[in-house]
Amino acid sequence: MSPSRPKGAPEAGARPARRWRKGRGDAGRTPLSGAQRALLAASFLITLGSFAVLPYMSVLLHRRLGLGLGAVGFVLAVASLIQFAGGVVAGPVAGRIGLRRAMLLALALRTAGFAAFVPGLGSPALAVGALLLVSAGAALYLPANKAYLVDGASDAARPRLLSASGSAFNAGMALGPPAAAPLVMGSPGALFACVTVLFALVGAGHALLPREGSGGGAGGRSTAAPQTPTGALPTPPDTPLTPTATPTTPAGAPPTPGAALPARGGGERQDRVPGGAATAATPVRDRLTASPGLSPFVVTVLSVYAFMFFQHYLALYAVPRTSAGFYGAVLTGYAALLVVAQPLLAERVAALGYPAAQWWGFGAMAAGMAAIGAGGHAGIAVGAALLCLGEIVLFLKNDLEALARSTAAPASVFGRQRLAAGIGAFGAAVVGGQLYGAAETAGSARGFWVAVGLQCLLLPVFLLFRRRTARDPAEPRAATP
Repeated sequence: MSPSRPKGAPEAGARPARRWRKGRGDAGRTPLSGAQRALLAASFLITLGSFAVLPYMSVLLHRRLGLGLGAVGFVLAVASLIQFAGGVVAGPVAGRIGLRRAMLLALALRTAGFAAFVPGLGSPALAVGALLLVSAGAALYLPANKAYLVDGASDAARPRLLSASGSAFNAGMALGPPAAAPLVMGSPGALFACVTVLFALVGAGHALLPREGSGGGAGGRSTAAPQTPTGALPTPPDTPLTPTATPTTPAGAPPTPGAALPARGGGERQDRVPGGAATAATPVRDRLTASPGLSPFVVTVLSVYAFMFFQHYLALYAVPRTSAGFYGAVLTGYAALLVVAQPLLAERVAALGYPAAQWWGFGAMAAGMAAIGAGGHAGIAVGAALLCLGEIVLFLKNDLEALARSTAAPASVFGRQRLAAGIGAFGAAVVGGQLYGAAETAGSARGFWVAVGLQCLLLPVFLLFRRRTARDPAEPRAATP
């Protein structure tokens, strides 16, 4: 009896398992680089400083500076439009000057804006100008931040990186409001001075980050050209595919194993199946027309529109009925839940179909608005938790879908997503200011949350109808060879 057979049999069975585990780790569990860790830490500090003051902005403008609710809504609308819609400019700017330089310029703008708040607390015009300057810095920073984070990363690693980025930002949200609560109304000048110093230090830290694509950038490597085996035909140049275009494969020939559609910015055009796997056997046209009518841009507009009612007007509703301390605690719990839950749910959200993600996300937001409208400490807390779930599903899925469908560089994709978010935030601020003022005048601020919740219920119905009307005319054409 040879001793080599019993030893060799288990080894032969175990070796593929080790290769499978290693493959999964390489695909989605690559350790973070030093630059990625530094950027995530900076993201936490940036949100810590921002959310020490920005969630209280409606209260400061209304109560300390004496602006009416209509004027407050308009100022917040303009600031939101600059902060989000300005992201569409961030892509070209970052592409021209580089991601790291774009982040440095953005942090310089935000530092100057927070510094201008110190004398601006006695002047409504100066305070509004400072807020707009801070918003302009945010518009330039956030697309460059995300693009730097995913620079050189594989398609499979993106959900984990983007969810880690969201967790870093929301960890700062968890600590910012309660840390600022004792100072925001009593000593706001000291608070803004501390935030200014914090942003100056974070900006200095960004100057130490390696340049993207330098081999030590965010992804720890530059994006290399795909290797072509010796004797193989060269890969055709990048040509954007439209829903009616098909690859030039000879009739009857099987698809090339492992072939991927060319994409700029590291985006890989592959089909998703539950678990994040990809299949190359599905026709390209079927992959690109899997969700007609469900533009990530449109869905992002409506997602942010629904969410920003909560972001802009919860302070006006919760602080007089509870306390500034409880409001800060709610934001802390909200952000802490995002920090914990978003990475845990990232792969599940990525595996969801786009229509299903909209049903889950908008449904959770509608239930959250209804809970807030019910009033009381418990209602506000439960409502915030449900809105947190809606944000996790919708915001992450929208970004992943936009990246998967675009051949543009990630900074440009995130810039367009910020533009969509800006349109939604602008609409929520304008509509919300008038709607909340009318509800408060009628003596029923709870009616505001009921109205917003009804909108959240109707939005997925509207999007499903759009998808159906876009798909039905396309079906006869899709059947044509």
